Amino acid sequence: MRKMLAAAVSRVLSGVTQKPASRVLVASCNYSNDAMFAIKKCDLYRLEEGPPVTTVLTREDGLKYYRMMQTVRRMELKADQLYKQKFIRGFCHLCDGQEACSVGLEAGINPTDHVITSYRAHGLCYTRGLSVRSILAELTGRRGGCAKGKGGSMHMYVKNFYGGNGIVGAQGPLGAAHNMAALWKLPCVFICENNLYGMGTPVERASASTDYYKRGNFIPGLRVDGMDVLGVREATKFVADYCRSGKGPIVMELQTYRYHGHSMSDPGISYRTREEVQNVRRESDPIMLLKDRMVNSKLATVEELKDIDVEVRKEVEDAAQFAMTDPEPPLEELAHHIYCNTPAFEVRGANQWIKFKSLS
Repeated sequence: MRKMLAAAVSRVLSGVTQKPASRVLVASCNYSNDAMFAIKKCDLYRLEEGPPVTTVLTREDGLKYYRMMQTVRRMELKADQLYKQKFIRGFCHLCDGQEACSVGLEAGINPTDHVITSYRAHGLCYTRGLSVRSILAELTGRRGGCAKGKGGSMHMYVKNFYGGNGIVGAQGPLGAAHNMAALWKLPCVFICENNLYGMGTPVERASASTDYYKRGNFIPGLRVDGMDVLGVREATKFVADYCRSGKGPIVMELQTYRYHGHSMSDPGISYRTREEVQNVRRESDPIMLLKDRMVNSKLATVEELKDIDVEVRKEVEDAAQFAMTDPEPPLEELAHHIYCNTPAFEVRGANQWIKFKSLS
């Protein structure tokens, strides 16, 4: 009888699709659809009012922001690894620690808005629409990169995103020129990501005034907590609405922090202590702050967010494998996409008797 009962139970169970334990837990949880959170009040300059000090986060948006910030974090850590393995060469400026800036900015604007930035561009490249695969392949100089392997860390582009720019501050006049070319039809927001250091110099030593949001003089400005994705989102909505309403340009300073040094050639601990970096990680990490908010407000469970972490790691690892194995662009394509009509010209190599001649 016991054997017959065991066999019957076995037949019943064999017809039931088994779900992973974490998925079963997620399905059984009683989630909140949204929750309200307080955000830090912005410092204002020549403004009578600023962004709201409370905001609502939906479960859907929270999960999206969490995945995007984790993806940027993992992508940058993988870039660090690829650089040390010499798959990535040249300049490489990482933005881990500043994920709330790129994700919050994208959450506060429209896909049709135009964006230009400086050399620390990987996070914005991703949030503007480039895939991890196309970013890492560009860093390793492969044909599958977003600029076909010829742009590198500071020159990546996608629709309505005009790249990082290697010259310090170049995005300012270039962005203004783009706005002029559009006959001033675009809202103009000047954003300063203040990570507290100018290369290896603390801002207090480099600037007579560290109130960068006031640097526009007659242009209004505000200073935002750049470690809070919700604060960045609401401030971005505010400044975008301000400009769209015809009130003119505005300056927004995002106070943030980078975990890596200025670039991969900078260890980042000769002018600041390891304890300082660890203290920021412990108290102000943007991913940790969002995770705590979501879990404590029942917008997500720890297990659900861990599942996202696993998926992100796999996506980044797959992209890294592609970036290491995809072929480099051939030599004959070296001069493509420099001129719109590709005229023939010569480029002298390191040896003046060796020249590269492009095809017309």
